[in-house]
Amino acid sequence: MDYITATAIGLAIPLLGTTLGAAMVFFLKEEMNDRLRSALLGFASGVMIAASVWSLLIPAINMSEGGVLPSWFPAAVGFMAGIGFLLALDMIIPHLHMGTDKPEGVSAKISRSLMLVLAVTLHNIPEGMAVGVVFAGMINGNGAITVAGALALSIGIAIQNFPEGTIISMPLIGNGMSKPRAFYYGFLSGAVEPIGAVLTIMLTAAITPILPYILSFAAGAMIYVVVEELVPESQAGVHNNMGTIGAALGFVLMMVLDVALG
Repeated sequence: MDYITATAIGLAIPLLGTTLGAAMVFFLKEEMNDRLRSALLGFASGVMIAASVWSLLIPAINMSEGGVLPSWFPAAVGFMAGIGFLLALDMIIPHLHMGTDKPEGVSAKISRSLMLVLAVTLHNIPEGMAVGVVFAGMINGNGAITVAGALALSIGIAIQNFPEGTIISMPLIGNGMSKPRAFYYGFLSGAVEPIGAVLTIMLTAAITPILPYILSFAAGAMIYVVVEELVPESQAGVHNNMGTIGAALGFVLMMVLDVALG
């Protein structure tokens, strides 16, 4: 498989996962119960943690070996920059997390449904960046990132995007939105990923030496989402262990995908 074909497929796979998840609004009659929702959110967090380590931070460190700076330096700087970037977006973009009525970000007169969508869109940005930078590394012929490894990340992100697409679309119906419109908003929340991926590929292609920094930047942004949103939401409500079990399963699945295919 040539790099162009692999990249096109890799960028489409995560959006497909979100789209299929959003399409569940046409088949599910009621919202998910709390245990299932906790398990799925935990699963998504586990996938993102493992992807941040094996697909992003470790390759960033490997690429930096033999340079003037210590090999850990680009990974540390990029990681903290990614955390800071998502923190800034979190403070600026008006959004509403599920299970709360208190909006975050700057005050804006927009609907509750749109703020719910913006919350998911916000955490899809680093996922798109992660996919984009990994494929940029593959295109640049960097030995630390193979075609199989890049596709493994796309598949892992798509797997955790499926429940996310369902989790964002189903509550919109509860807010009085029609099923087709709820599906449309769920799809739009995932469309930011291929857009972010393409922009990241273009940036990294123009400035190849910053690749380790961008890899770790995406890792930091993803970990921010996990700590700020996914883990707290997976543990919200009546206490159960499903979020923890889901996180363990997601982590192991993404680790196996990356190591086996990478």
